[in-house]
Amino acid sequence: MISNIISAISSAMYDWILIIMLIAAGIYFTVASKFPQFRLLGRAIKCLKEKPKNHNENSVSGFQALMVSTASRVGTGNIIGVSVAICVGGYGSVFWMWVIALIGGATAFAESTLAQIYKVKGKDGKFIGGPAYYIEKALNFKVLAIVFCIAMLLTYAFGFNMLASYNLQTTFAIFPFYDPSITPWIIGAILAVVTGWCLLGGESRIVKVTSGIVPIMGITYVIISVIVIVINAGNMPMVFQTIFQQAFNFKAIFAGFGASVLMQGIRRGLYSNEAGIGSAPNAAASADTSHPAKQGLIQMISVFIDTLILCTATAMMCMSSGIVPTPEIKGAPYVQMALEESLGAFGPYFIVISMTLFAFTTLLGNCFYCDNLLTYMNGKKEPSRKFMIFFRLICAGVIFLGSGLEAGLLWDISDVCMGLMAIINIPVLFILSRQVFRTLKDFERKERLGDISDFKSKDIGLRGKTECWETADVKSG
Repeated sequence: MISNIISAISSAMYDWILIIMLIAAGIYFTVASKFPQFRLLGRAIKCLKEKPKNHNENSVSGFQALMVSTASRVGTGNIIGVSVAICVGGYGSVFWMWVIALIGGATAFAESTLAQIYKVKGKDGKFIGGPAYYIEKALNFKVLAIVFCIAMLLTYAFGFNMLASYNLQTTFAIFPFYDPSITPWIIGAILAVVTGWCLLGGESRIVKVTSGIVPIMGITYVIISVIVIVINAGNMPMVFQTIFQQAFNFKAIFAGFGASVLMQGIRRGLYSNEAGIGSAPNAAASADTSHPAKQGLIQMISVFIDTLILCTATAMMCMSSGIVPTPEIKGAPYVQMALEESLGAFGPYFIVISMTLFAFTTLLGNCFYCDNLLTYMNGKKEPSRKFMIFFRLICAGVIFLGSGLEAGLLWDISDVCMGLMAIINIPVLFILSRQVFRTLKDFERKERLGDISDFKSKDIGLRGKTECWETADVKSG
């Protein structure tokens, strides 16, 4: 009964509401800000090299903030989500995932720039912020900010964490020791203990672990995918031909809309890159930078890493293998069968290793976000140590629980919670869009003039309305 209700809500959200909102937001911010995800990509990469503005042990660099947000974005959705989209929606769903990523880069810029503008500084000197902060400070709508926090807690502490745990354990089904009644719970318990250990180390441990694992994990995954593509190079023309044929096949788009090529591409694209739903701004706000637009530009890169590189890597590995995707093998089985076809026995084992690392970093990134949300809901003060230990133990318990639940219910729960975040965040982005455009204009003007002075709130007409940008020193170097 509950499962049917959640499934119905999910379908209602994604059949039209979120599709219209996401595409409208992406197009609006892309056009109005003059395609920043293309013309400023080089400048975004340059921003990655910059060190924190204030050099102290609590400072988080733009690169570190990017790795935390990428750790959450880059997860089981890059493997399992892509497989589900292809098996249910067809090859053409990959094209619509690309579209969502390309236009979503501008949306990611907007929400992360706002998070930087309205960030606050905690007692320990660390910056915190996100949609809840810009909803309250810019719109004076604290009730909505709290509703957003609750929706995000449900999404990341529960929905996404349970789903990541489930997706990971399904990859072990290839081993002879796998017993569906016992093995999922054992794997869930191990994952919960290891993740719990990292979580109890606090935010600093999360930042250090993700900053180390994510780059190595992503590069290795791309290298293996390139090897598979080279092995199956003869199939690539057929793959691209099928992608574009199905993407613009109107019968495939509108027949059985919930499982259509368009629907699956957008839903899985959103789940994977998260642009517009308001999650990444929580990490973006933590960066100690000299201008809000810099971190907005950096966060665009995360969307591209996630979808245009890693999701595409999974899609090409699978589609070039010659294994025909069907709903019956959606998820881990399709990916493992495809890689076994290309790489032999090594293929399925590689997916198990990748899924383990992807799931682990996803869980850490998700819980980093939760710390930020709890601080806001506690009057912008960090909750007591005892409460945080209790909460992190609950998170570990949820990870254990998710490993043994039913897949369809977990996907629907995650989709609904994530959809609610987007329904709150995207209209707020539209309302505050002028501030985003003014900030970008100020950044580009200073770049042209060689002005090295730090950003100040008065530069965009917000004097007295921000906490961290009222005064600024001249940046050295």
